[in-house]
Amino acid sequence: MAQKMKKVIVTCAVTGGIHTPTMSENLPVTPDEIAQQSIDAAEAGASILHLHARNPEDGRPTPDPDVFMQFLPRIKQATNAVINITTGGGLGMTVEERLAAPLRAEPEMCSLNMGSMNFSLHPLADKYPTWKYPWEPQFLAGSEDFIFRNTFKDIRMILERLGEGCGTRFEHECYDIGHLYNLAHFVDAGLIKPPFLIQSIFGILGGIGADMENVMFMKQTADRLFGDDYVWSVLAAGRFQMPFITQAAMMGGNVRVGLEDSLFIARGQLAQSNAEQVRKIRTILEELGMEIASPDDARAILDLKGGDRVNF
Repeated sequence: MAQKMKKVIVTCAVTGGIHTPTMSENLPVTPDEIAQQSIDAAEAGASILHLHARNPEDGRPTPDPDVFMQFLPRIKQATNAVINITTGGGLGMTVEERLAAPLRAEPEMCSLNMGSMNFSLHPLADKYPTWKYPWEPQFLAGSEDFIFRNTFKDIRMILERLGEGCGTRFEHECYDIGHLYNLAHFVDAGLIKPPFLIQSIFGILGGIGADMENVMFMKQTADRLFGDDYVWSVLAAGRFQMPFITQAAMMGGNVRVGLEDSLFIARGQLAQSNAEQVRKIRTILEELGMEIASPDDARAILDLKGGDRVNF
């Protein structure tokens, strides 16, 4: 498939709710660390910052809006990047807990997971002989019996309360082919209007596998369902991150990096920061003749409400 000559949106997912502090000392945990790494990622070329919060005492994912508010205003003041807050939260959080911070902040964008699924991290529980905090192995091992809840009712509620209620648009996270059909259901119902961003996700245990053929399959399915109404982006977990997103960009897509998705910058080498991953993919794409989208480019492409209409 020929590359479309357009600007490429780089999203950076700064900390997430998957990795734990033992896995990398460079994973941002405190509000200061999250703010600084977000600002650095934006300066490196990320136009969208996808953000979770963590308990500053032990690094555990938290839905607490007060923690989000310790870094959201600082990022907004220091950069023009689009701020995108999770509605997926972390393992074990209720839907109401996951929505608490977005409903207070009313951001330009939020993530929105497009279906319930097994979402398991339990193989990671056996990879580390010692842990920095006691919650970490229990958190990971417990995911073997975890269902990530995103029912049709949940999704509709988020679209109505955040989308219609706050003017927020969404990064529609699709972990499998069926999630695209779930998205189509809401498009047909008029609750999702173009241009909408589809984030195709590969390599999470419980979702579609990290096989390059699946990238084409996801893209072809989205093309068939949505035509020109959507904006496509790709993320891939762990070692698949850079090759998969490079391939997606060559197919006309946009890309997501960040320590939420991979802790590494090269084989066996931990990334020093989110900005390091942003710089790497920016270099790759610019060497291939592509232009990186600015935050205002991203706002125009995705029809966002603007950073002056958020509540932080």
